[in-house]
Amino acid sequence: MDYINVALGKGRLAEKGYEIFKKIGYDCSEFEKKSRKLIFENSEKKIRFILVKAQDVPVYVERGAADLGIVGKDTIMEEGRDLYEIADLGFGRCKFAVAAMKGFKLENVRGQLKVASKYPNVATKYFLENGRQIDTIKLNGSVELAPIVGLSDVIVDIVETGGTLKENGLEVIQDMYPVSARLVANKVSFKTKNGKIRGIVEKIKEAVKEDNADD
Repeated sequence: MDYINVALGKGRLAEKGYEIFKKIGYDCSEFEKKSRKLIFENSEKKIRFILVKAQDVPVYVERGAADLGIVGKDTIMEEGRDLYEIADLGFGRCKFAVAAMKGFKLENVRGQLKVASKYPNVATKYFLENGRQIDTIKLNGSVELAPIVGLSDVIVDIVETGGTLKENGLEVIQDMYPVSARLVANKVSFKTKNGKIRGIVEKIKEAVKEDNADD
């Protein structure tokens, strides 16, 4: 019988994602030991966990190297890969937001708005939906710096508590999209391994429902 390959984004996503699989009976003792390994399997349950960079989860799933994956909605939106989004797992909740220096007003900008972000595709989509063309500046980190040093007018970023923004003199000026961890599936695997995948998906949905009821 074929293995089910599950791509997990390294870090908190992998830990929380594995917890869900363990809860529904797909545990893997290897995974729970501290090691530098990237692939862990349970030969009895025919499941294999693959640890990858969070941004790469949709690539592994789209290309069929993984049948299932756990990844943030932010990465799904930015990558725009061809896969099935199966379930909202309910953890890692935050939001996309537009932020700027305190007192900044979008309507005061004449001409093209300069937007810095680690998520240029999400930023462009959002402003186009709101009828505005932007000059998108792709950054890989510390986007809060961009408005401070005059690189951009605003930033588009993931916001959880807003603490980092406040510490740097910025504030949210528009909420954009809600974000949380999602279960995704390869489209071909969903057909060829449908029975096993469907069974896993149903158990995960039930586990998530129980967790939400406990909160």
